[in-house]
Amino acid sequence: MNKIVIFDKFNDLKKIAALMFLALMNSSTTFAQDAKTVVLLNNVNIFNGKDNKIIKGNVLIEGNLIKKISTDAIMTNRSGMSKIIDAKGKYLIPGLIDNHAHLMFDSIPQQQALLSDFAFINLFAAKSAEKQLLRGFTTVRDLGGGALSLAKAIDNNLVNGPRVFASGAFISQTGGHGDFGFPTDVPRKLGELSYQERNGMAAIADGADQVLIRSREQLRQGATQLKLMAGGGVSSNYDPLDVSQYTEAEFKAAVDAAANWGTYVTVHAYTPHAVKTAIDAGVKSIEHGQLLDDKTAKLMAEKGVWWSLQPFLDDEEAISFPEGSANRKKQLEMTQGTDNAYNLAKKYHVKLAWGTDCLFDPSLAAKQGKQLAKMTRWFSPYQVLKMATYDNAQLLYLSGKRSPYQDGKLGEISEGAYADLILVEGNPLDNINLVADPETNFKIIMKDGKIYKNTLEN
Repeated sequence: MNKIVIFDKFNDLKKIAALMFLALMNSSTTFAQDAKTVVLLNNVNIFNGKDNKIIKGNVLIEGNLIKKISTDAIMTNRSGMSKIIDAKGKYLIPGLIDNHAHLMFDSIPQQQALLSDFAFINLFAAKSAEKQLLRGFTTVRDLGGGALSLAKAIDNNLVNGPRVFASGAFISQTGGHGDFGFPTDVPRKLGELSYQERNGMAAIADGADQVLIRSREQLRQGATQLKLMAGGGVSSNYDPLDVSQYTEAEFKAAVDAAANWGTYVTVHAYTPHAVKTAIDAGVKSIEHGQLLDDKTAKLMAEKGVWWSLQPFLDDEEAISFPEGSANRKKQLEMTQGTDNAYNLAKKYHVKLAWGTDCLFDPSLAAKQGKQLAKMTRWFSPYQVLKMATYDNAQLLYLSGKRSPYQDGKLGEISEGAYADLILVEGNPLDNINLVADPETNFKIIMKDGKIYKNTLEN
C-alpha cells in the first residue's frame, strides 16, 4: 500500500514538473515574440508609393511593420535591440511588386524545364527567387508553374525570396497555352496525367466539370488566385494567337470556385473575343491583351476589370525565337500591339498593373528592373513607380483572406505597412533608370523587417 502511495506521489511530481516546464516554455515563447527587432532609418527622402512627392524624415520599424514615420527625430527606448541607420539623404521607396511572374520557370532553359524532375526545378527556382529579392522585388504574383511549395518555403524562412501570391498550376484546355505536352502525347487516355500535372505545374481540364475540379484542387493546396488560359500564346506550340480557349461556362466554373473561397480568376488572353468571354463569366483580371480593341478596353473600364499588361516590344528584352518560326511570327504580331494597348488603357482609365512574364531566360530575368524602367515610353517615372508598388498591391488585395499576408499593407510606406523597403542611391522620380541597375543603386533591401542587403556598412 505504501509503495502505491509513493508511486502516485512520484507521478504527481512528474506532472507538476511537466506543467512547470510547459509554463516556462510558454513564457520563453512569449518573450521571444515580444522581443521584436527595431530598425530606425534616419535622414531619408521618402517616396510613399502613392503621392507624387518626396518627404524628408525618419522611419521606425518594429518587427516586420513600419511603426512610425516622422519629419522629427524618433526616439527609441530599446537601444539594446535597435539598429540605427543613417541613410545620409538617400531615397526610400516601397519594395517593388512584379504582378506577372513565373518563379519556377523565369530562369531555367525551357528544354531543361521540360525534362528535369520537379525537385530539381524547385531547387533551381529557389536560387532564382533569391535573385529576384536582391533585385528589389519583395513581392511577386506567380501566375502558374507550381510555385506553391516554394512560396511556403519562403514564408517559413527555409529559403530567401519575395512574398508570393501563388496560383499553383495554370489551368488550360487540351491544345491551349498551358498544354506543354509533346506532339505524340495525344490521344491520351482519359484520366491520365502528365508529369507536369502530377506535380502541380499545369492542369489540363476540358469541360466545366473538369475545370471545377482542377480549380478546387489549386485552392485546396493554397492558391491565392486562379490562372486560366483564355487564348493563344506566343511560347506555346499548338495555339495561334487568334484562337479563343474555354467557353463562358468553363470560365464560370472557375470563377464560382474562386468566389466561394473569397478570391478571383485571372486569364491569359490577347484578343477581344477571348477577353469578352472571360469578363462575361466574371473574371476580374486580364493578363497581356496586346491585341485588344477600343470596345473591349472600354468594357474593361466599365466593369472595373484589371489589365495586367507587360511592356512587350521587339527589342533586346524579347524572348528569343528562331527567325521564321511560328513562335517568332506570333511574337511579332503581339509586340506590334503593345503601344496601342497602353494607349487604350490610358484612354479609358482601365485599372492597370505591371509585370514582366519572364520565361526560360536567366539573362532576361536579370533585367527585371530594366523592364520596369522602359515603362517611361508611356508613363512618367512617378506613374511607373506607383504602378509597380501601390497600384500593383491593390490588385493583390483581390485575394482577400486567401492572402498569406494579413498583418500589414503592401506596396506603400505608411504606418502599419509591411517593412518591405529599398534605399536607393538617387531619386528614382527624377531618374527611373536607377531601378535598372539594382546591384549598384539599391543600397538597402529589406523584406518583412529583415535586411537582406546593406552596402552602407561596407
